[in-house]
Amino acid sequence: MKSILSVEKIEKYYGNKDNVTKAIDNISFKVDKGEFVGIMGPSGSGKTTLLNCISTIDNVTTGNIIINDSDITRLKSKALDKFRQNELGFIFQDFNLLDTLTAYENIALALTIKGEKSSEIDEKIKAVAQYLEIGQVLNKYPYQMSGGQKQRVASARAIVTNPSLVLADEPTGALDSKSARLLLERFEDLNKNLKTTILMVTHDSFTASYAHRILFIKDGRLFNELIRGSDTRKEFFNKIIEVVTLLGGDDNNVF
Repeated sequence: MKSILSVEKIEKYYGNKDNVTKAIDNISFKVDKGEFVGIMGPSGSGKTTLLNCISTIDNVTTGNIIINDSDITRLKSKALDKFRQNELGFIFQDFNLLDTLTAYENIALALTIKGEKSSEIDEKIKAVAQYLEIGQVLNKYPYQMSGGQKQRVASARAIVTNPSLVLADEPTGALDSKSARLLLERFEDLNKNLKTTILMVTHDSFTASYAHRILFIKDGRLFNELIRGSDTRKEFFNKIIEVVTLLGGDDNNVF
């Protein structure tokens, strides 16, 4: 199986020589095409820093991050901008939708930046809206939508460009339980039927149970790994809870 993402011995330091914080400590792992991988860890473990480095929001201090054969640690600004447009999709906890644009326009923005034709943009938006069941809100502004609808619009924006890798940062963090479940079922479907490769950071065991493999991080290092295999989601959830307990977490979510 081809690796979409290869993280190779990366480290990330903050501060100066008198006060250095090591946020990531020699982490290496791979994500293959079509995988749905979760990253978990307690607050301050380095999981968000790791995602920021993979998403090109932040830079590593040492090591390499290779996505689709491109070493993003070596790309300069213009090449990096183009890489983001073509290879990465982003889903954030707070949606990051533009308030002055409708759902349709928010989704279209990613395609417009890529320079796609208006007829192709319209076709792609309608297709992804149907798939994520947001056709009824395409002409609405973010303030007119529920949290679940906004996150599905954000998801549509992330996948409409057909990126190599979708990065999700606490995607259910701002949602109620029903909206979270609906979104995660869409993620599961995207991964299974469209072979979308997803890397998701979450602190929530219920959310993580939808992934097929979990990487646990503690104090900036890989602590453990769980592979779902043939487990039911409930069985996988229980195993996740066990590791979270070892990590010192306090996840009280019930299935």
